[in-house]
Amino acid sequence: MFDPRARCDVHHQQRDEIMPYLTTNGVSFYYEDTGGPGPALVFSHGLLMSSRMFAAQMMAFKERYRCVSYDHRGQGQSSDPGGRSHDMDTCFRDAVAVIEGLDARPCHFVGLSMGGFVGMRLAARRPDLLYSLSLLETSAEPEAAENVPRYKMLAFVAGLFGTRFVADRVMPILFGRTFMGDPARAEERASWRAEIASRPRTIVRAVRGVIERAGVMDEIGSIRLPTLVAVGDEDTATPPPKARRIHEHIPGSRLARIGTAGHSSSIEQPAEVTRVLSDFLSTLSQ
Repeated sequence: MFDPRARCDVHHQQRDEIMPYLTTNGVSFYYEDTGGPGPALVFSHGLLMSSRMFAAQMMAFKERYRCVSYDHRGQGQSSDPGGRSHDMDTCFRDAVAVIEGLDARPCHFVGLSMGGFVGMRLAARRPDLLYSLSLLETSAEPEAAENVPRYKMLAFVAGLFGTRFVADRVMPILFGRTFMGDPARAEERASWRAEIASRPRTIVRAVRGVIERAGVMDEIGSIRLPTLVAVGDEDTATPPPKARRIHEHIPGSRLARIGTAGHSSSIEQPAEVTRVLSDFLSTLSQ
């Protein structure tokens, strides 16, 4: 569990510009915080991505909520403390530390893919930190056995040579066929491919954490928070049946389908994801 005695320090560090970091659990977590008087809306990103994947939602909600997004350990602009793997229980403890360290509790938590793995653990184990839970493109199950050999091989290559050697294989996993085939979005695709290709070889620790994660289906039945489960109809990494099983296990949860979106729906269909989140949040008292 989270150790309240752990060092937690909010500070600004000079790089190309002044950027905020929260130092806790031995990691400097990069975060963005719009401030504001409303309850916090905390965004947690997917594997190989960063808080940038929620830029559209941060912009859309900042007038109504205090929007906060952060980068997981060893990803985006957060530091990497080393070790073999950044497992999901550690990432859960990181989320607790970030929410408490930024005085963002209780919050509405939005997790996509890996962020959803974290969100389900939060809602089941620390419901006192949350008003609500929104799960996008995620699964409560272990990684599907048929995916593990392929993902381990991609992780091996990325760890040995860097993600630039696997970016073209990873893009169709992270994005749906509509986004990947749209000529009008070629520049956007190139931007995200470049970001994925820029990840350091140490990203393999986060990849191992995702591939080797335990399932939490036995835990999520205890969740009593208002919960939204949303999935893109083109998501092949965590396809719609996985979202449906989460919905069936969390009492009173709401299930939504995002049209023509794959595993990165907040990027692929930002307006629709914002609408689905807004509709859900509008039903809540906070």
